[in-house]
Amino acid sequence: MATKLDPDVNQTVRDADDDGNSTTPPHYDNAVVQEDNTYAFDDSRKLGITGSVFLILNKMIGTGIFSTPSGIFAATGSVGVSIFLWIIGGILTFAGLSVFMEFGLAIPRSGGEKNYLERVYRKPKYMATCVLAAQMILLGFSSGNSLAFGRYVLFASGSTAPDGWEARGIAIVCITFAVVLHATLPKWGVRLFNVLGVFKVLVLVIVVFSGFAALAGHLKIEQPHNFDHAFRLEVGDGYGGGGAYAYCTALLRIVYSYKGWENANYVLGEIRNPKKTLSIAAPLAVGGVTILYVLANVAYFAAIPKSDLAKSEVIVAGLFFKNVFGDSAGARSLPALVALSNLGNVLAVSFAHARLNQEFAKEGLLPFSKFWASNKPFNAPATALFLHWIITVIILVAPPAGPAYNFITDLYTYPGAWINGFVAAGLIYLQYSKRERWTSPWHTFLPVSLLYFAANAFLAIVPFIPPDGDWNAEGYPYYVFPVVGVGVLLLGVAYWTAWTKIWPKLGGYKIVSERSEDERGNEHIRYIKVYTKKNA
Repeated sequence: MATKLDPDVNQTVRDADDDGNSTTPPHYDNAVVQEDNTYAFDDSRKLGITGSVFLILNKMIGTGIFSTPSGIFAATGSVGVSIFLWIIGGILTFAGLSVFMEFGLAIPRSGGEKNYLERVYRKPKYMATCVLAAQMILLGFSSGNSLAFGRYVLFASGSTAPDGWEARGIAIVCITFAVVLHATLPKWGVRLFNVLGVFKVLVLVIVVFSGFAALAGHLKIEQPHNFDHAFRLEVGDGYGGGGAYAYCTALLRIVYSYKGWENANYVLGEIRNPKKTLSIAAPLAVGGVTILYVLANVAYFAAIPKSDLAKSEVIVAGLFFKNVFGDSAGARSLPALVALSNLGNVLAVSFAHARLNQEFAKEGLLPFSKFWASNKPFNAPATALFLHWIITVIILVAPPAGPAYNFITDLYTYPGAWINGFVAAGLIYLQYSKRERWTSPWHTFLPVSLLYFAANAFLAIVPFIPPDGDWNAEGYPYYVFPVVGVGVLLLGVAYWTAWTKIWPKLGGYKIVSERSEDERGNEHIRYIKVYTKKNA
């Protein structure tokens, strides 16, 4: 395969319009220039359909499926509705995937949502960038998986200690270990989370097949008969009792468990023929995860009585193994595997978010950017890892004593509903605005975009509506996580005001984005200060 060489492709600093958006064609980083001035593409090292399926599967299957089903059932109070919501979660994931693929194939650069928001919301200049940075830096923590690690370590050890500061203390040790390992021995950190990533898939498969045994009656407890009158609504102690707020929080926790599908957009450069490959691989991966998640929930309901499931919170998988295999030392090894998978996720998330923090610093977006962008002393982003550690520990210790996992997952997921809602609305605008001249190799049909926008609008707005029943059922006021989430996004607006308006006015300069390419064709952005002549 060959294509005509564009003379502008190999320039170091690419031309940009007034808003800092590149106006030159993309660089082909898998091409070799031939004598006839064409590109010869070498796709031998690119991922095909099978590799892409497993890549997306590994990104999507996290530790949420071993912890969130309890909170989802407690919120809805219905077995049937809970399972149905997991199916809806898969449908919404398909819709989001289509929206992101249209953007990703049209703007094949690293950065994901940052590029899409900047393409649509070009004025006020840089505001979308600052809002997204605030969300990713301040709410991109590893608190949920760290706390799950602490709870499962206690459960696997046979501890009967109540949920509280013991689990949080272990969680702090967990995130500290991950950060120190990545900061001092970065290669070993990557190797370890790659190895531990196997455990989450193994445990999920064990849960699914053990669920079939539970349905056949192989349990250490009496049959819970949870599928009798499956759509009956449970009310009272420990149940949300239905209502818009309950369904919204349940769906937020499901979205948390499905997260990872968007990672396909961050590896487009590693995929052979992205449109064709992802059009097959992505639906297979998302469909496979949806089936596994639904079967896992069927397994939980087959083995855990409703009252126990509603109160089990993060250790739902541990309770499942206990009811199926008993309380022997051997049976406790299965919750230990869940703990190891939690550790693997903490290592993976801290690795990714620290580098994201570092990239924002390299772009010059943060105060004291040189400090946060440093790779000293072990050629690893130690300072960016430290920033991630600070945020994670604050979120771990801030909630009141008692159950905190649901609060942490809600806070982690909620602001993303606003971001994804704006991304979906932006795509609808681009498709139907003739002056934008929007084109992409992938097309998302309007009903799909509207579904994704409506779902995210529901998730963004409904948490402000008072729930039925106790306003403090989770141990804190219902409005805390949406207020904090929106507050962080507004903090991004406040920072934009200071960064682009107040400080430049006082310093006599303006902020300008400079785009450049490295030797592999990857585009980089740096925000620089351009001083006026009288201050130069």
